[in-house]
Amino acid sequence: MIWFWLKNSRIFSLPMAILSWLVIFVYALKSGGNIINGIIALIGISFAQLATNLFDDYMDYKNLPPNSQTCKCSYIKDGKATLNDVLKVVIFYLSISCLTGLFLLFRCGLPVIGLAVIGGIITLLYSKMSQKGLSELAVGITFGPLLFEGVYFVMTGNFSFNVFIMSLAVVMFTIGLMYTHTVLDYEGDMCSHKQTLVCRLGNKTKAVNGVFFVYGLGYLFTLILTYIMKNPDILATFVLVPLVFNLRNSLKSFECGGEEKEFYFRLLKARNLMVYYSLILSAVFFTQ
Repeated sequence: MIWFWLKNSRIFSLPMAILSWLVIFVYALKSGGNIINGIIALIGISFAQLATNLFDDYMDYKNLPPNSQTCKCSYIKDGKATLNDVLKVVIFYLSISCLTGLFLLFRCGLPVIGLAVIGGIITLLYSKMSQKGLSELAVGITFGPLLFEGVYFVMTGNFSFNVFIMSLAVVMFTIGLMYTHTVLDYEGDMCSHKQTLVCRLGNKTKAVNGVFFVYGLGYLFTLILTYIMKNPDILATFVLVPLVFNLRNSLKSFECGGEEKEFYFRLLKARNLMVYYSLILSAVFFTQ
């Protein structure tokens, strides 16, 4: 039963939270950061993400178009879980996340409340924001400045401009995963009139080519980070550029309504890009 809910909460996407956390955790640790606070923050972040993923299904199921991907909300379609079951698990996830927030509040002070409130609001509004073409913005805030500055603060007691730029560089690779997901859902979202960023482009070819813009911004912020930190080793992340082209070509050949494995095959390409980028950056900071 536990695996059933973790799988349907899209645990496969959890590396984007864990790896984002790892980058700032290693960086903060090198600055004398508190290990326990950093680990507790990871627990809260992880359960908040699982809650967001599952609540997105809860909201989406009511408006699923006939030609939606076969894997989309399949566990609800097949009667393996009800909408009420889904909501109960979402509340359970959020309860754990709130408990970690309370723990960090007592250890680190009032700024934790502000960070937790922003994160909680985005978690609950993510599905609505996604329908309005703002899912990338939501992810950008949550897994970018909010996560990075939040973890850095609970570990060191400070905020940092360098961390802010770092968060923008890393989060573009996380956004790349979300953007890829919406490209794969393009036809179904268009039929249900869901105004994702990809749908607003109004053209599948433009949407596929948008991958270059998303990852291009990621590498632009990487260059800025390299400059302000005066650390040329960060440029090692450019070894992943060929994978961006591979992802784009893979999306171009995808057909809506195909086999589930074809859907996830392409989605995992985007996930792996984010994983590799974060691991390289973490290794750079660890060896400094």
